[in-house]
Amino acid sequence: MKKTVFFLSAAAMVCLMASCGGKKADDSAKVAAADTVAAASAVPEYKLMDSLPLADMSKFKKDKDGKIAIFDGKTLEGWRGYDRADVPAAWIVDNGAIHIKGSGQGEAGAKDGGDLLFAHKFKDFELEFEWKVDKGANSGVFILVQEVEGQPSYISAPEYQVLDNVNHPDAKLGKDGDRQSASLYDMIPAKPQNSKPYGQWNKGKIMCYKGTVVYSQNGENVVEYHLWTQQWKELLDNSKFSKDKWPLAYELLMNCGGPNKEGFIALQDHGDNVWYRNITVKELD
Repeated sequence: MKKTVFFLSAAAMVCLMASCGGKKADDSAKVAAADTVAAASAVPEYKLMDSLPLADMSKFKKDKDGKIAIFDGKTLEGWRGYDRADVPAAWIVDNGAIHIKGSGQGEAGAKDGGDLLFAHKFKDFELEFEWKVDKGANSGVFILVQEVEGQPSYISAPEYQVLDNVNHPDAKLGKDGDRQSASLYDMIPAKPQNSKPYGQWNKGKIMCYKGTVVYSQNGENVVEYHLWTQQWKELLDNSKFSKDKWPLAYELLMNCGGPNKEGFIALQDHGDNVWYRNITVKELD
C-alpha cells in the first residue's frame, strides 16, 4: 500500500548548503541545519494513506439544482471506512438512513466500527444532511478529511457537532456551549442553539467556499469561520487542538485540506446510535 510520508531532513539541507563551498557556506549550512532540526522537531511525522479506493462518481447524478445524492437510501455505494477499503459492519442502512449501531464502548469502540467516509474529495461545496440521535448520543460530521495512518479522522478535519444536548455530558463541557450540536467542535458555539430533542430529525448544512465555512441547523445559520486565516489560528490556539496540547492535530488543522485544500466528508462513530439521511453535495465553482 502506497503511503505518503511527510518529514524534514536536516542532513539533506546540510549537504546541499555545504556543497556551495567555503567556510562561510559551511557555517551558514550549520545554522540552517539547526533551524531545520528545530522545525522538524516541532512538526510530528505522519503518513497519509493515498491508495485507498475512491468512489466512482459517474454513478452519482446531479439533479436540476446541481446537487448530488451521495446516499441513495438503499446502499452504501461510494462509502467506506476511514483508513480502510471496506465498510465497517457497525454501519448499516436502516429504513432509508445510514445508521451507526451504538456499541456503548465509546469512540470507535465497536468490534467492527470506526468512522465512515464518502470516498471522494470535495473542495468548494455545499453539504446538506438530516440527522437524529438516540438518547445521550454523540457523533459528528467532518469535512476536508485527510486519512492519516493510525490517527482518528478528526485530527485533520473541522467538525460539525452532532449531539443530544440535553442528555450527553459533552454539552456542558468546552466553552460557552461550543460542544453542543452544530457547533464547530470545541471552538465556536452554534448560535442560536435550535436543535430538536433526541429521536427527532434535524436538518444540517455546511457551506465551504474558498476557506469560508458556514454551518446551518434547522434552517438557521449558526456558525461561520474562515480557514487558513489568523482567526483560524487563534481558534486552534484556544482549543484542545492547540500546538502545545496536540502538535500533530495543530499541524494538520492549520493546513486542513492539504495542499489542494480538499478532502473527504466523514461521519463519526462515537459509540452511540445515530442516523443520517438525505445527504447531498453541491460542488461550488
